[in-house]
Amino acid sequence: MGAVSFELGPIRPPSEAQSILLRLTRNCPWNRCAFCPVYKGQRFSPRSAEEVIRDIDAMSRIRDMLVDTMRAAGLDEHDGRNAIQAVKRLPPDVEIDHGLIRQVAFWMYHGMKSLFLQDADSLALKTERVVAVLEHARRAFPSIQRITSYARAKTISRKTPEELAALRAAGLDRIHIGMESGSDRVLEMVCKGVTQEEQIVAGKNVMAAGFELSEYYMPGLGGVAFKEENAMESAKVVNEVNPTFIRIRSIIPVPGTPLFELYTEKKWAYPTEVEKVLELRRFIESLRCNGSILKSDHIMNLLEDVEGTLPGDREAMLDTIDRFMALENDRKESFILGRRMGIYRGFSDYRENPEVERIKRELKRSSPSFDEAILELLWNYI
Repeated sequence: MGAVSFELGPIRPPSEAQSILLRLTRNCPWNRCAFCPVYKGQRFSPRSAEEVIRDIDAMSRIRDMLVDTMRAAGLDEHDGRNAIQAVKRLPPDVEIDHGLIRQVAFWMYHGMKSLFLQDADSLALKTERVVAVLEHARRAFPSIQRITSYARAKTISRKTPEELAALRAAGLDRIHIGMESGSDRVLEMVCKGVTQEEQIVAGKNVMAAGFELSEYYMPGLGGVAFKEENAMESAKVVNEVNPTFIRIRSIIPVPGTPLFELYTEKKWAYPTEVEKVLELRRFIESLRCNGSILKSDHIMNLLEDVEGTLPGDREAMLDTIDRFMALENDRKESFILGRRMGIYRGFSDYRENPEVERIKRELKRSSPSFDEAILELLWNYI
């Protein structure tokens, strides 16, 4: 078969868990955001259309190999679940990285319906290069129903309506923009490299071009000092844009980032879990979107079941927050700890748990404060 390989970048959104990953760029062209640990110390580099197309062809050849294996074994090639069995039946001398084979098999298992463009800002490439890649991917894999990419608001705000239309026509369906905050003061503090106005322009342009749009909001990013402003100014951007999705990503000052340095130098005060929940409540009650879907699809969020479609589900989302806030402090701590231990997925899962209570007593004996102990747990998890 010859050399068959393709590149994989480091991350993708949780909503792209069933997607194959196609790397158009390496790392992040900005790479200065104070809160982000992912690309620090790495240089940005674009990949040529030819390189990426070779990756698509490699994925296609691996798919064909697995299909041939299914046929030879008498397995239904149209049932993606059989791709996993095909991996087990491959001869031991196959000269292809088995991790890449498993990636393609996993994608086949899920119907080969979605593809995610990596890394942090694929649309920083010239539009015609991205269009060439999109068109080749659609030809190689007709089963694809959605192609998605991260993009910086600054990048999108510089694209012409014609460029965005060309990307949409070529098969790009959904764009994820890391708004993080709508406050100019917070954006400057965390070195986001974009303004509130650019966030609004970019979001509106994406929606006008017919894409699905995910806007990300980070409760707590402004620290204690700007928690109200972070909520209200972020809601202002989201209300102007009316995106398809609003995705919640609660802030954690990750060791090794500039934000962590600000935290350790006491120049940025980390909000407690409860303070971040209250900021989220302020944000949600300020939203005036019509049809936007709020998703809490990340493990760092405390209340992962605060989700719904606006405006109809607003009260239900606020009710979940209010029921958590109505708990006595001791029970709030029990839920927080159980959530951070992985015992509770959402607030609806909360039940008294003897193991949680035991560990809570130990943490309170050994840690300066409960909130610091929880932050330590989060660091260990990351």
